[in-house]
Amino acid sequence: MKKTTLFLVSLMLIFMTGCSLEPPEWAKPKASGDVKDMKIGLSISTLNNPFFVSLKDGVVAEAAKQGIEVVVVDAQNDSAKQSNDVDDLIQQGVNALLINPTDSSAISTVVQTANSLGIPVITLDRSAEQGDVEALVASDNIKGGQMAAEYMVEQLGEGTKVIELEGVPGASATRERGKGFHDVADQKLKVVAKQSADFDRTKGLNVMENLLQGNPDVKAVFAHNDEMALGAIEAIQSSGKDIMVIGFDGNDDALNSIKAGKLTATIAQQPELIGQLAVQAAKDVQQGKAVEKTIPAPLKLVIKE
Repeated sequence: MKKTTLFLVSLMLIFMTGCSLEPPEWAKPKASGDVKDMKIGLSISTLNNPFFVSLKDGVVAEAAKQGIEVVVVDAQNDSAKQSNDVDDLIQQGVNALLINPTDSSAISTVVQTANSLGIPVITLDRSAEQGDVEALVASDNIKGGQMAAEYMVEQLGEGTKVIELEGVPGASATRERGKGFHDVADQKLKVVAKQSADFDRTKGLNVMENLLQGNPDVKAVFAHNDEMALGAIEAIQSSGKDIMVIGFDGNDDALNSIKAGKLTATIAQQPELIGQLAVQAAKDVQQGKAVEKTIPAPLKLVIKE
């Protein structure tokens, strides 16, 4: 019996050792300060969203300019897949991780794993709740939410009934854009309904159809991103109503919709710039330079000229 127990314990130890997340010797990142042959791992929450495609393009273009290799993985809005993807990037011996979290809480475990291995982490657009992040490169989401509410008050007056389409629950961008919006809306507007549509255009359409039925006299909609805003417009057009819709991101479809007189406005980010700034921050960290904990990219309210 004792021999059997000892055998099982030995097997468990072998299994645990084999499952270590530490990369093999050949794949371990080079010492800090060496940017030659530098390799960056980029984990994007989803490439099914034009905003994040532009963000990825900004990273890839800047990395190519700097002579840095980039390995890109798409989490497909699945937090478990993203964690596995980042583990794989660590195994490939990346020198730095650029992470656009699907879920700011769920990503914390792999951020801490990277910390334990000395791999610097930089987050893009959304933060991680725990772990040591060298820098967050993002727009001021709180300010953007405030800008949307202030424009509604300016155009429609105080007390206007509005609907809020929220992003993915748990994402820092969802919390921050919502906070900024409510900082103003709770004082000067009447938010009659709010519901998550997961930053998705089709869900934005379906959620908006349902909310319109229960709130026929609503005058404005704030969507936490352009994809949901564009979905909401489809639902509004089908209803025959005239409702202001403000999105967030400034993607090409949204800008074209504004020109066509459909989408009222968007709080435009600069996703390619976010990507560029993140690569530069990763390079600075690798060279031992200090970087700011928060690196902002400017926002702009875009309306039809």
